[in-house]
Amino acid sequence: MSKKKIDECIRDSLNAYFHDMGGEEPNGMYDMLLNAVEKPLLEVVMQRAEQNQSRAADWLGLNRNTLRKKLIEHKLLK
Repeated sequence: MSKKKIDECIRDSLNAYFHDMGGEEPNGMYDMLLNAVEKPLLEVVMQRAEQNQSRAADWLGLNRNTLRKKLIEHKLLK
């Protein structure tokens, strides 16, 4: 999947979100979207990295300690 396709999926989802809001103004969208994207991103990368946190951190461009913190925040550490 290309970056453009991911962008299109996000754009389509955001437009649907605004449509579903029925004219109401949203609140806290930035954090909502980051949380919605971050957890599945971490799940997939950790699976593909065979639970190797150092490898996953490299793939994500994160410090390993930052990755661990995020895994704990999303309750993804066993």
